[in-house]
Amino acid sequence: MWKPPERIKYKPQPGTNPSADEAGSALLFTPVKLGPLTLEQRTWVPAMVPWRSNEDGYVTDDVLDWYERFAKGQPGAIVIEATGIRDIPSGPLLRIGDDRFIPGLRELAEVVKSASLGKTKLLIQVIDFLTIRRRPNPAKFFGRFLAITDEHRERLDARDWTEERVREHLARVPDNELDDLLTDAELEALRMGYRERVTDLHLPHVKNLPRVLPDLFAQATRRARAAGIDGVELHYAHAYTMASFLSATNHRPDGYGGPRQNRVRLPLEIFRQVRRVAGEDYCTGCRFLSDECIENGSTIDDAKYFAVEFAQAGMDFLSLSRGGKFDDAKQPLVGWAAYPYTGRSGYECMPGYISDKAGPFGRNVEPVAQIKAAVNAAGFATPVVVIGGIHGFQQAEALLQQGKADIVGAARQSLADPDWYLKLRLGKGDRIRVCEYTNYCEGLDQKHKQVTCQLWDRLQLDEQGVKLSRDGRRRLVAPEWTNQQGED
Repeated sequence: MWKPPERIKYKPQPGTNPSADEAGSALLFTPVKLGPLTLEQRTWVPAMVPWRSNEDGYVTDDVLDWYERFAKGQPGAIVIEATGIRDIPSGPLLRIGDDRFIPGLRELAEVVKSASLGKTKLLIQVIDFLTIRRRPNPAKFFGRFLAITDEHRERLDARDWTEERVREHLARVPDNELDDLLTDAELEALRMGYRERVTDLHLPHVKNLPRVLPDLFAQATRRARAAGIDGVELHYAHAYTMASFLSATNHRPDGYGGPRQNRVRLPLEIFRQVRRVAGEDYCTGCRFLSDECIENGSTIDDAKYFAVEFAQAGMDFLSLSRGGKFDDAKQPLVGWAAYPYTGRSGYECMPGYISDKAGPFGRNVEPVAQIKAAVNAAGFATPVVVIGGIHGFQQAEALLQQGKADIVGAARQSLADPDWYLKLRLGKGDRIRVCEYTNYCEGLDQKHKQVTCQLWDRLQLDEQGVKLSRDGRRRLVAPEWTNQQGED
C-alpha cells in the first residue's frame, strides 16, 4: 500500500473514556431516526468484506458467526458487507441476485436480532461491479488473450505475417517498446489486468447499464426486505460501478456522464426505482465518497452537490467514505488482480499508523462536516454517517456535539473490539482493545484471505469450539467478553 513520504509514526489516541453516568448522558448513545427506521444509538459498524461466504454466494456458518460477534456489542446499526445484486459467480462474496438467497439472509437477520437482544438494526450494502481480471502472464497474454488486428500488423510493418508470427514477435519485444505497438487498453490488460469501465460503450452490456441497473438494485432491495433486514445501503462508493458513474472521470456521451447533473442521474434513477419496488416505508440510503482523491476525479464540491441531490430525492441517510479507486492502484503481481486500496486514494480510505502531518485519525471528519453543512443549508435534515479512523469516545462525542455528523461509524476499531461501543456505554472503556491501525486486516483482504485482527486472532486458539481460518493458524472471531459487569 502507498504510504505518505513523511512516514511519521502514530500511536492510537482514544482519549479519556466515560463513566457509565457520563456515557448515559452522551449524544453518542441517544436514538436517531433514519426515515422510517429508528436506531437506539448513533453507533454504526460499516460494511466490511470478511471473505466468509462460499463460491455460491450463500450465508454460511462463518458469515453468521462474524455478524453475531458484532451484534453482541449492541451497536446502533450493523451494515452487512457489499453484497452482489447480480446472480453471477464472484468468489466467496455474498450475493442477493436471486430469491434463493433470501432464507440465508433471513437467518442472518434473526441471528443479529437475537445476539443484540433486539438493540441493533441490520442493513445490507448492495453493490454492482464490472469485470476485472488478474494480471496475465505475458506469454499467455500474447499467445492467447490479445486479439491480433490489422493495426498491430501496420505498426510492425508486417502486413503479410500470420497471426502466429505476430504473436511470437510481440512476445519477444522489450516491455518499454510495447507502448508504440499496443493500444492503451491492451497495455493496461497486459500490465494491470483487463478492467471494464462505465465508459466502455462499445460493450453492449456496459452501454445498457442505465437500463438494467435500476431494477437489479430494486429487486435486491425487495429481497432484503423479504429477509427481514431493516434497511439497504446503496453502494455508490470506491472503485465500483455506481461510484464510476458519479466520478468526474465519467465522460459518457449518452446523458449519464460529463456534467454533475448527468453523472448523478443514474444513482437517482436507481433510488427512485428502489422506492417504487421496496416501498416508501423501507429505510434506504447510500454510501458515497467525500473525495475520490485521484487526479481529475470528483472533489468535495461534487460530493456536496450529490449529497443535496440525494437528500432532496428522499434518501434516509448518507454514509461517507473517501478514496479507494482503481485509477492510482499499484501494479499487481502476475496472477493477481489490481486492488483499489494500494495507491494514494486507497491510503485516504484506510490510512495506517505511518502517516503524514494530518495523521491517520479522522481524516474524513472535516470533509463530511462540510457535506453535512451543505445538506442542512439546503433545508434537509438527512442523517449523515461519518467513518474513518475514529476509535475513541471523546472524538466521537465531540464531532456529534459540534454538528459535524449525526452517526459515528468505525470499521477497524469495531473489528479490533466488537464490544467497544458496549464497553463505553457501560463505563468499561479501560477494557477496550484499541486498534493500532497497522492495516493487518487490509493485507488479508487484499489477498482474499478471511479477515481477522492481529490483536486477537492468535489468542486462545485451543479454546473449545473455536473456529480457525482455512490455514488453521488464526481464529475467525474475537474472543468473547465473558462478563460485561465484571472481569473480562
